[in-house]
Parts: sequence; C-alpha cells; structure tokens
Amino acid sequence: MTGDSGVLSRTFARWLSGESRTQKARLNAVAAVLDNGARLVVGFLVNPLLVAGLGTHAFGLWQVLRQLVGYASPAGGRPTQALKWSIARAQSSTDFDAKRQYVGATLVLWCLFLPALAVAGAAVAWYAPLWMDTPLELSRAARLAAALLVANLILTTLVEIPRATLAGENLAYKRMGLSALLIFAGGGLTALAVWLDLGLAGVAACPILTSLLTGALFLGVVRRHVAWFGVARPSRAALGAFFRLSGWFLAWRVVTQVMKASDLVVLGAFDSVEAVTVYTLTGYVPDTLVAIVLMMVSGALPGLGGVMGAGDVARARSLRGEVFCLIWLIATVCGTTMVAWNRTFVGLWVGPEHFAGALPTLLMVLMMLQFVLIRVDANIIDLTLDVGRKVVIGTLGAGLSLTFAIAALTLYDGGIVGLCLGFMAGRALLTVTYPWLVGQVLRVSLPRQLLGVARPALVTAALFLAADRMQRLALPSGWLELVLGAGLTVGLVAPLALFAGLDGRQRRQLWKRFRA
Repeated sequence: MTGDSGVLSRTFARWLSGESRTQKARLNAVAAVLDNGARLVVGFLVNPLLVAGLGTHAFGLWQVLRQLVGYASPAGGRPTQALKWSIARAQSSTDFDAKRQYVGATLVLWCLFLPALAVAGAAVAWYAPLWMDTPLELSRAARLAAALLVANLILTTLVEIPRATLAGENLAYKRMGLSALLIFAGGGLTALAVWLDLGLAGVAACPILTSLLTGALFLGVVRRHVAWFGVARPSRAALGAFFRLSGWFLAWRVVTQVMKASDLVVLGAFDSVEAVTVYTLTGYVPDTLVAIVLMMVSGALPGLGGVMGAGDVARARSLRGEVFCLIWLIATVCGTTMVAWNRTFVGLWVGPEHFAGALPTLLMVLMMLQFVLIRVDANIIDLTLDVGRKVVIGTLGAGLSLTFAIAALTLYDGGIVGLCLGFMAGRALLTVTYPWLVGQVLRVSLPRQLLGVARPALVTAALFLAADRMQRLALPSGWLELVLGAGLTVGLVAPLALFAGLDGRQRRQLWKRFRA
C-alpha cells in the first residue's frame, strides 16, 4: 500500500510540473482550434449574407469601420494584457492577494482610461464617414454603427478580465466549447439583423449583446476554476508597476493595430471601398488561419512563461523550437492549400468577381506567415515583462509598413499587390530583430537561428510556387470537388513538408507530442 502511495505521489508531482504544463498547453491549443473553427464556420455562413444584405459598398465600409474603431482601442490602456502576462509569470506563486491586486489594478486602469477611450471613440465615429468619402445617405448609419462598435470596445476590457485570468493561469481550456457556442450565438444575431434588414447599425449592435453574454458566462467559469479570483485594492507600488507595464502593452497595441489592422483602412482611403470588399473576401481564409495559429500560440505560451519564470532556459529554448516547428508546418501546409484552391473557393462562395487574383492571394498568404512568426516571438518577449525594446522597434516597423504601403498605392497605383508588398517590406525589420531579442533571453545567437530557418524557408517557397502554378489549372465545378481536391492537397503536402523541411530530431519531437 505504501509503495502504491509513493508511486501515486510521484506521478501526481510529475503531473503538477512539466507534464501538467504540456497537457494544459495541448488543451489550450484544442480550445483555440475550436474557437477559430467556429469563427471560420460563422464567417463562411454570415459573410455572403452581409454582402447580399448590405451590398458591396456597405460591406466594405463595415469592414473599414471595424478597423477604424480598433484604432481607438489603445486609449483603453490594455490593462488585461498586463493582467494576463503578470499572472502567467507568477503561475507558481501562492501569493493570492497579489494576484487579486492585479485584478484590482486592471479595474482601476479601466476607469482611468475610460474618458480617453470614449473621446477617441467618439472622434473615430464622427469622422470615419468623412475619411472614407461615404455617400450622404450612408453617413448617419455609418456613424451610428461606429458608435455602437465603440460602446462594445468599452465593454471589452471588463469582459476580458475573466478570460485573461484563465489564460494567465494556463487554464484557457476550461472555457472550451462555451466560447465556441458564444461565437455561433453572435453569428446568429448578425444573420438575424441582416434578415430583419436593420442595416449597418443593426449589425453593429450584435457584438454588444454577445459581449454582455460572454462576460456573464466567463465570470462563472473563472469563479469555478480559479479559487483565488477576486478583487483587492492594489498598493500604490503595485498600481504604479502595473500602469507602466500596461503603458508598454498600450504602445504595442498601437504597433499591432498598424501592422495587422490597418490594411483595410489604407486600401479604403487610398484606393476604394470596393477594393476593400474584394481584399477582405479573398483574404478570408488566410486571415482565419492567422487567427487560429495565434490563438494556439496564445494558449500554449503561458505554460512557457512558467518555464521561463522558473529560470529553465534550456527547456524554454527547446519549447520555443517546438512551437516554431509546429506553427511552420501548419502554416506551410494550410498556406499551400490556400494558394492552390482559394480562387475556386471564393468563386463558389461569393462569386468570381470578388477574387483579387493569383498574385494577391500568394502575397496575402506570405503576409500571413510573416506576421504569425513575428507575433510568436513578440509574445515570448512579453513573457519577460521587459517589452520596451520590442515596442520601440515595432513602432519603427509599423511606420515603415504604412509608409511603403501608402507609397505603393499612391505613387505606383499598386492596388492590393502594392499594399501587400509595402506591409511585408516594413515588417522585414521585425522579422530579423525580434528573434535577436528572444535569442538574448534564451541564449541562442541570431546567425544560428537564421541557419535553422533556411531549410524550412526554401521548402515553403517551393511549395507555394508549385501551388501557384497549380491554381491556374484547378477548376472544380462544385463544393464536393473543391473539398476533395483541398483534402488531397493537404494529404500530399503535409508529409512532404514534414520530411523535407524538418530534420530528424525536430520530427521526433513533434511525433512525441502527437503521440502524447
């Protein structure tokens, strides 16, 4: 009996350490896939309804309004990001009062930043139709829709507190299934608004209802699974530290907003709103893949934060390598399939007139891959809670991206191709410098990292070019042929990428994870 008890004790201790983190990371990744799978289905079903119900111009305007309102989000201070990563860094700590002070500091910062967020949101809501040369008959509806989106933005911080707490404690998987159902609920509300012909304002009201429901349900989840969860009055020192950290995350939000969520605004302002519709629909699948991969990374990285917090640099370096291998494999396989079949998908989904072309599709997928890899290292830097240099370099890269993209659109009339090339050129700075910053923490040199990515990069380039040639010939007549063709492509490309792009050690690591 004593021996059995000892075995159980050792097993439990092992489960509480590395094994637990690994299992939680897997479950968090599964939860992320479920959520984004739900978003993929909802977008697939709802976007054609929006195009038909709102019209090509209003649909493009709706997409631009969503991004423009996102520009006001940094005025909210980003305290939930500081909350998430502070809790992740202190996962093993039993100082529960300090964690409750983190929650209290988040609420204090939300109150402090609320006036600035309201003013910034009001400015965006009022001027957005002017920036987009919106027809007079749509201006009032556009302003009302933007105001509703701003109201939802104000709610977001409160709604995100339970979610950030779960993610920081590496328990994001506890909301598995629930968040997917909420995504379907939001999609159903949007479809209902279109069916009732409520216009832009009706569609914009749906996220508010969804946020209220999400906040109530997630609060129940975090209370059930995080025993310490609550609010404590933060000390002046704790509030000051939290404020400084939130400031850096605020600045980083501005950077990511420019890098990832300004393409529609730039295209709408310097080309046309109709071009935004074509760009959005052509890039629907690549954007969905970005969201899926980033959610998987976000779910897995709090576990890596625990390893880094414990000072196990070798283990952290190994885990980062595994994360990159997995992300590269998923992005390469899915990206190759997108390049090969996106023209057919868009044609069957919303009509061939909404397809931007073969070269824009290839560039969108490359943008997706570049951005995902940048965000992975950016999130790893967040785990160190030393994000100053990341933000400064990111600001420079974001400025270059905007400058190059606007120049390509205005000076060279580059359209969607010019937009993509401009953003990729600006992000190139981050593609090099962020791995260098991470390498300083994990003690791996930049030349060694560059040497490690050479083989996968060549394989990705070869597969993407082959897929680009293939898409010019792929003309299935229906959904069944498309699904079968895409499935066959995945089945052929996956083993080819696995064996051509990764060495034996990397394959064994991934296989070990898969078997586990």
